Amino acid sequence: MVIIRGRTMSFEVFEKLEAKVQQAIDTITLLQMEIDELKEKNQGLFQKGQEDTNTIEILQRENEQLKQEQSVWKEHLEKILGKMDEV
Repeated sequence: MVIIRGRTMSFEVFEKLEAKVQQAIDTITLLQMEIDELKEKNQGLFQKGQEDTNTIEILQRENEQLKQEQSVWKEHLEKILGKMDEV
């Protein structure tokens, strides 16, 4: 038997305590589920970020290649125009 301030703790107090403990357990469970969801979402965002980084790198290489091709064509065109000026 538990005694608090000279009184016997009633069954009602135990029920209230049990309800509070259960509520805490439920809250913890919900928070753990939310954490798991956020971890999954974070992982997905991380993977998308990696994919985006790869795409950017590919586009940068393609852009550089196109600039080089443009430069070659420009030189070629300038040579042709130079020959036309000579005629």
